Amino acid sequence: MELTDTEVEALNSHGYFVRDAFLGEARALAVRAAALARVDAGTLKPAGIRRGADHTLDTSVRGDHIEWVLPGATPELEALWHRFQALGEAVSAGAYLGLGRFDVQLARYPGGGAHYARHRDAFPGRSNRRITAIWYANADWKPEHGGVLRLFPEDTGAPVEVAPVLDRLVVFLSERLEHEVMPAHASRLALTAWFYGRGT
Repeated sequence: MELTDTEVEALNSHGYFVRDAFLGEARALAVRAAALARVDAGTLKPAGIRRGADHTLDTSVRGDHIEWVLPGATPELEALWHRFQALGEAVSAGAYLGLGRFDVQLARYPGGGAHYARHRDAFPGRSNRRITAIWYANADWKPEHGGVLRLFPEDTGAPVEVAPVLDRLVVFLSERLEHEVMPAHASRLALTAWFYGRGT
């Protein structure tokens, strides 16, 4: 896998890029089915905010349910995990970011207005997340379903909204871009990979 020149330029200039057809329709639908099976099995748990002793549940800030995805998961989810691995190598090489390990999380917003308030995935100067990559698993998404990703690029001052349609990938700089998940009025599925710098 390689980044296009346009993607590298967008990441450097705007802090993000969007790629459609990341897996191809057949593979995307297979991953979606595997993710839905995890939801149906009841393995996802309410997501909290903050870390350590400050960790808490607060649906006024964050309303999704999550599960970490590891190698050795279902074949479909493991295939996506390896695709994320290849993406990290491509971003590291193409944008000279020196990425290392990564984590993958499955998240479902159940609808009913569940959202995630504006935030960053990392804070500058700490040894933590460098790149966020979100892949969407929502077949037949419609605008009335909500749950769009709103990004706040530093260079334009105007927010950018990304519809969470099936097989769409959004990649952005974790330290730079504030973002939020707008209220979801239907079930919304996504798998997110967070990439760290080497040695962290």
